[in-house]
Amino acid sequence: RSNANTKGLNMRLFEKYRPKSLAEVVGQPKAVATIQRMIDRGGYGGRAVWISGASGTGKTTLARIIAGTVAGPSDTTEYDCARQVTVSELERISDMMQYRGMERQGGRAWIINESHGLSKAATELLLGLLERLPAHVVVIFTTTKDGEEALFEDNIDAHPLLSRCDVLSLTNQGLAKAFGERCFQVAQAEGLDGVPIERYTRLAQNCKNNMRAMFNAVESGSLIGGVG
Repeated sequence: RSNANTKGLNMRLFEKYRPKSLAEVVGQPKAVATIQRMIDRGGYGGRAVWISGASGTGKTTLARIIAGTVAGPSDTTEYDCARQVTVSELERISDMMQYRGMERQGGRAWIINESHGLSKAATELLLGLLERLPAHVVVIFTTTKDGEEALFEDNIDAHPLLSRCDVLSLTNQGLAKAFGERCFQVAQAEGLDGVPIERYTRLAQNCKNNMRAMFNAVESGSLIGGVG
């Protein structure tokens, strides 16, 4: 389990340049518009959100932004994978939900990444838990499209779980230009550029629009003056 904040002098580029606000998110205008509408209508307190999409397209980024509208960093708990969300952990979460957060927002947020790994027992417990979320709590699930489909196949409770969530499906189409431009900007800021911007669009295509993989390529120095 990890806190949603990422600190450290040796921060990887994909964390250093991870968007902190909806205005900074690129390539997902539909999802951003949906989130903004919900915020304008009263916010995400008392709600659960299910975010699915291909790897590196912004699932965790959007999850953290949504969480930040309800709870501060110290009141946000993020799980790297659903295997960490055991029945005993869910019972602990259920108890903690009754208390408001310590930071100014007063809310609490839980982010469960790789949610397709939820056990059947955990999923069944979540069905009841999500029905009684306090108004100061948000729970956010993220998963890949393939993982979501596997969950449906393997767990009969998957559909009832999703029915309790606001579902956001991220696109993997038409991202190469937007992701390429963003990666080009980061490479310039870090002094790791040296190839035409078109090369970054091809990088996006080669990485299947996975922004994390693109940043890793920049970080490796493979785009300095055409290296690699």
